[in-house]
Amino acid sequence: MRLTSPAFSRGDPLPRHFAKEHGNKSPPLRFQDVPKAAKSIALIVNDPDAPRGTFTHWVLFNVPPETSELLENQTPAGAVSGRNDYGDVGYGGPRPPSGTHRYFFQAYALDTSLKLPPGATATEVEQAMETHVLENAELMGTYSADTR
Repeated sequence: MRLTSPAFSRGDPLPRHFAKEHGNKSPPLRFQDVPKAAKSIALIVNDPDAPRGTFTHWVLFNVPPETSELLENQTPAGAVSGRNDYGDVGYGGPRPPSGTHRYFFQAYALDTSLKLPPGATATEVEQAMETHVLENAELMGTYSADTR
């Protein structure tokens, strides 16, 4: 399984309009080589460089497994948005207080759909999918406070 984006490459800076204060648009993502046995895809985006520990920016689950692309700032039909650490349901873009932070986009192909309500947290999604991950993929981008 592979996860890529037409908006940024692995290790490169995220474009400014994906940041919390400059549009807060979720980036487009592409899923490739999703296992045929997958029943859904989950996506969790974390910043491990946050001052108080890992900060979750996006939780999305029950993405249909045939989804090959998430379009910019759109949620596919059937997918469910979870709660980010800003306290909002849906995407919350980068807003590092200082320095350059890393943003890990982690996609998981699951052998089930998760029976969780909208607004579920990353921890709840991780616990629910614990024994159901068929494959996973990761894409990391950066964002600097200097570009705020």
